[in-house]
Amino acid sequence: MARIAISGASGLIGKTLRESLVSDGHRVQRLVRGGKKSDTEIPWDPANRVLERQSLSGIEAFIHLSGEPIAAGRFTASRKQAIVDSRVTSTRLVAETLARLEPKPAFLCASAIGYYGDRGSEWLEETSPAGRGFLSEACVQWERACDPAREAGARVVNLRFGIAFDGKSGPLAALATVHRLALGGRIGPGTQYLSWISTADIAAAVKHLLATPALVGPVNLVSPDPVTNADLSATLARVLSRPAFFHVPAAALRLVLGEAADETLLASQRVRPAKLVASGFRFKDSKLEPALKRMLW
Repeated sequence: MARIAISGASGLIGKTLRESLVSDGHRVQRLVRGGKKSDTEIPWDPANRVLERQSLSGIEAFIHLSGEPIAAGRFTASRKQAIVDSRVTSTRLVAETLARLEPKPAFLCASAIGYYGDRGSEWLEETSPAGRGFLSEACVQWERACDPAREAGARVVNLRFGIAFDGKSGPLAALATVHRLALGGRIGPGTQYLSWISTADIAAAVKHLLATPALVGPVNLVSPDPVTNADLSATLARVLSRPAFFHVPAAALRLVLGEAADETLLASQRVRPAKLVASGFRFKDSKLEPALKRMLW
């Protein structure tokens, strides 16, 4: 079994992935700020560029998931800087540290489908160019921060995550609560595409990537079934047997969230998991309605 290091292991994705890897018998070590309290922890301080190379000696893979939350309000200048710095600074630190290791572990680094920007109904694959806007530019910088490891010969995979769905926490759980209160409905025009993926499929896909050395570069972690916001709302209402009559106008969202509304809730990204499908990966949750039933019932 492999020895694997994970940053951001306490988040929605990180926790699910860590538990899945441990259940498979892998030795998983979490990166933690502050002192090391057990052999399952590796201390680091990315803001001050502290990560001892010796602490990573012998690992077979590093999965980097940490970063400032995006869905937390308006995009002020300070928040934008924090979002970029938390990703780029920490990623560059890890990449430079891994570049000096022998043998070099695989480096699986989080990114996001925000890379593609707001693209309407256009189908997007890993070969699609970057879009425009703050989040797209942030993702480009984020992925480029992996270059020291890539240039040193390490296998680097950029995990372009879609919206992670889990029935117990995260965006799906929050939406389900709203719908259970009969307050659900479309957001903005409702025509914007949302590319989602269950946390169960995220864990399975990451393990597939670890076991498939030929997969390198950007990989879209999304289900094969992107849906519009209106479709998501209607499906949630049907699964939960609740009405979905409410509508949040785009103008109201922009008034509250400013630029963040257009970059997140109103942005449309219709993304295919082209590399995963071509490599033989099979999704547990490939369609929205049965996936919602499994996660919410």
